[in-house]
Amino acid sequence: MGRKKAALPGQLSDLDLRLLRVFRAVAESGGISAAELRLNLANSTISNYIADLESRLDMRLCERGRGGFSLTEQGRVVYEASNELFSAVDQFRSQINRSHQRLLGELHLACAEHLPGGPDSVMVKDLRRFSELAPDVRVEISTLSSDDVTSAVLDKKADLGVTVLLQTFTELETLPLFDELMQLYCGEGHPLYGKAGVKTAELADYKFVESPRLMPGREVSPDVRLWNKQARAHHQEARAALILSGHYLGMLPEHMVRNWGYDQKLQPLLPERYSYANTYSAIHRRHPRNAEAVTLFCDCLLASV
Repeated sequence: MGRKKAALPGQLSDLDLRLLRVFRAVAESGGISAAELRLNLANSTISNYIADLESRLDMRLCERGRGGFSLTEQGRVVYEASNELFSAVDQFRSQINRSHQRLLGELHLACAEHLPGGPDSVMVKDLRRFSELAPDVRVEISTLSSDDVTSAVLDKKADLGVTVLLQTFTELETLPLFDELMQLYCGEGHPLYGKAGVKTAELADYKFVESPRLMPGREVSPDVRLWNKQARAHHQEARAALILSGHYLGMLPEHMVRNWGYDQKLQPLLPERYSYANTYSAIHRRHPRNAEAVTLFCDCLLASV
């Protein structure tokens, strides 16, 4: 029996690299449909790219259909090899950048969902400064829940995250930035709204919306274990909607309530007992891709705090 010919006998072409980039995005997104927004391509176009790559490599890279999406064994090998390939490309680009004192490439930022904020927010100022210093770097921003920001950085889906880190990770470098005051709120129409002298024992009679610091093991107070958590919303805007309905109590950032004009609709409860500070930090892996861009953005963040 003759030996099977090599799938890539010659040099990698620009088309090969493009197809591999699409395949990596699909693998990291968990499917073709999930990768549409990230790639800004139609589902059918992505499917054609994957089929072209499979044809060029003479491999079945993934299973896709009614049963869901999954990588084959060969697909996992190609995915890992492509990570090494593009890491080498990024390292090459970084070395060339250093020689020209000019930053190129990409910087993917992941931020807790309400951080980008309005025109005077810290993040807007940092983006303005970074864009002035590195105008050729392509910036991509994702807004996620705090825990999802950490996961994105750990999984190498984001180069730099700004989030509340509730535990330490040996893989991450952490740069503390600023604190955010969190308070327990009730909305207009709730039985406790406008009531003076609310007692801690009364809270157990009402429904709460769960947030990360109300989860088991993360409680801001032992009292939390007695609260009736009937809803769950780890994104601030969704949680605010539930609290504004007048049927739930929950935690929100004081500055967000004020900046969004909710302070006339929401009332803090027992702030001396349940308010606490979240510390926001910039996080990145110890050896990030495009390290110069990551370092520069961290410098911009530090200059703003």
